Order: sequence, then structure tokens, then C-alpha cells
Amino acid sequence: MTRAKTLRGLALAMGYACVAIGLLHVLLGNAAIPGAESAGPTVDSLGRFLGATFAGYGLAWLWAARRSPVPAGAVRALTAVFLLGALGRLLSLAVEGRPHWFQLALAALELALSPLLFWLADADASERAEAGPLPARDDSAR
Repeated sequence: MTRAKTLRGLALAMGYACVAIGLLHVLLGNAAIPGAESAGPTVDSLGRFLGATFAGYGLAWLWAARRSPVPAGAVRALTAVFLLGALGRLLSLAVEGRPHWFQLALAALELALSPLLFWLADADASERAEAGPLPARDDSAR
């Protein structure tokens, strides 16, 4: 598989996953957060709001994945947000202690995917540039 196809596939997977996770948080509130089922109405309100924001983040990934070529700047910006979230989890771990195991697994996934996404960010544009311009379309035969 080419780097460009890998980038597009990961961007689509990120988009669909983030939209689904975000909507799950909007619909379920605290019940969507392992270990936070009884966190109270303030955390529930925050979680539902951030769930909607996360769904919007997923839509941004889907937008980027559907561009041709996939815009490297958008991928880098979205990946930076993703990495910032992982760093936030590490800060929470340092300040508040060990969270639910699932949060640790998510942090590991976020820390592992971020460098890969940064590396792939310009793959589609680079492969298109290497391939050269597309041949002109001849519409005179119609």
C-alpha cells in the first residue's frame, strides 16, 4: 500500500472514529466514560459538550481525507490537536494519578499514531507531484 493510501485510510478511520465517539459521549454522557459513571451533572455537561466538539473534530478529519490531494497542513494541524490531547492525558497522569486502564490505552494509541500521521502528512501531495501532471481531457469528441 502506498503512503498516500495509508494516509487517506488513517484519516478516514480517524474521522469516523471521532464522530462516533463524540456522538456516543453526547448521547450517553458520563456513562460513555469508563470509571466516571457517577461523576455528577457538571462532568456530564462537560463531557457532552466535549463530545460534540470531538464529533466536529472527526468531521474535520473526514473533510481532509476527502480532498485531493489530502492537505498536509490540515493533517499536521489535526494531528497536533490529537497529540496535545495525549499530552494532556500524560499531564493528568502526573498530577492526578493513574486513570482507568482504558484511558492509558488511549494515551498509548494517541502517542503512537501521532508521529505516524506527521510522517504521512504530505504523502498524497508528494506522490501526486512525483507522478507529474494529469493528461488534459479532450472534450471535443462529445
